[in-house]
Amino acid sequence: MIRVVVLTGVSGAGKTTAFHALEDIGFYTVDNLPPSMWPALVEKAELRGHKAIVLGIDIRAQAFLDELLPNLDELERKYRPVAIIYLDASNDVLVQRYGLTRRTHPLREGSLGSDIRAERAALAILRTRATTFIDTSPFSARDLTDALWKQFKSDSEFILRFVSFGFKRGIPLDADNILDVRGLPNPYYDENLKAEPGTSASVQSYVFTPLGLEFYSTLRHVARSLTELARSAGRSSYSIAVGCTGGQHRSVAVAERLRHDLADQFEVQVEHRDLEYALEEHRA
Repeated sequence: MIRVVVLTGVSGAGKTTAFHALEDIGFYTVDNLPPSMWPALVEKAELRGHKAIVLGIDIRAQAFLDELLPNLDELERKYRPVAIIYLDASNDVLVQRYGLTRRTHPLREGSLGSDIRAERAALAILRTRATTFIDTSPFSARDLTDALWKQFKSDSEFILRFVSFGFKRGIPLDADNILDVRGLPNPYYDENLKAEPGTSASVQSYVFTPLGLEFYSTLRHVARSLTELARSAGRSSYSIAVGCTGGQHRSVAVAERLRHDLADQFEVQVEHRDLEYALEEHRA
């Protein structure tokens, strides 16, 4: 069943930061949609394969707040439990933040102080039903992100990506780190293996000689350590590019073996960027 979160709170308390944090975890996010549309949206999101959704609402949706309770109740009946996150901050901190951003309050009905009071009154029903209340007064954006990740992110949602590639076709620009495996034995110079992919058992046997395995064990340790550091720092994913000359043999073999050896610690995805190009060259 899809996980449903309602995100709300006073303007200036960090709702935008919270949205970004939950998006990075993997939530599908929608902001200030009229509550009467929530049940149908959540149902459609679930049918389309989304596992978690955040419905944002704040004082900018004031004209639709009368729709809130019946539709929230409907969601709770069908998708229990619905988490409601309410963000708040002290008046002094809110005034300071408005001064720093030079933005006006969404209500624009009176002074900033009176608008904040009116906003709190309008959102009071959500505050009373909140399952998570966060006073962001002492928080930086990083502090708020960390608090949300701690509550809503599990290690199983972290993804480790390996991309095999050939240096002659360029380095992947979106990789967090690059492992160069051109020092491993090259099957390209064996006529029986020249046209084979790095996924084949014969190529992998050629690459992982005793010396090759010693080198590989160092790469595996480096890949594991880098990924652990990224996960402990709060990253939701980490990408390691593995490169050989053409992207057909050694990089593919190493990426596949890393997928196998690290699957007990991480959710691993593998892409062989240049493999089809290299095989097509042999077929031509």
